[in-house]
Amino acid sequence: MTQIATVEKILRDGRAEISVARQSACAHDCHECAGCGGTVAPVRAVAVNPIHAQTGQKVIVQSETKQIFGVILLVYMLPLVLFFLGWFAAGALGGEGARAAVAILAFFCGIVPAVAYDRKVKRAGGMTFTIVRLF
Repeated sequence: MTQIATVEKILRDGRAEISVARQSACAHDCHECAGCGGTVAPVRAVAVNPIHAQTGQKVIVQSETKQIFGVILLVYMLPLVLFFLGWFAAGALGGEGARAAVAILAFFCGIVPAVAYDRKVKRAGGMTFTIVRLF
């Protein structure tokens, strides 16, 4: 996945602190939509800087697509799949209330690995970005 970022600070060992606009499904064409009225908050991250970009420059950064798809599967799909598994597995318990309770519990059990993975990624320094060229 490639994104546009701004180099905020040069760090040691060939890395740079960058700010990347948060990606969303919203096109932020607010005068056309007038939906959320939200602003795009930048995300700060550390990127490998093999091209020696300088502070203030706009750059193209690339992140590992495989890693992003893994996060998407973990955060969105696992809780959803566990919800439905809980719903259908609890069918033998009887009433709709019991099914809903088991499904909701299974959903929250699916969130636990996502939170654990998020903490692991933060300890490891976040997602890996590489500056590939100037913008």
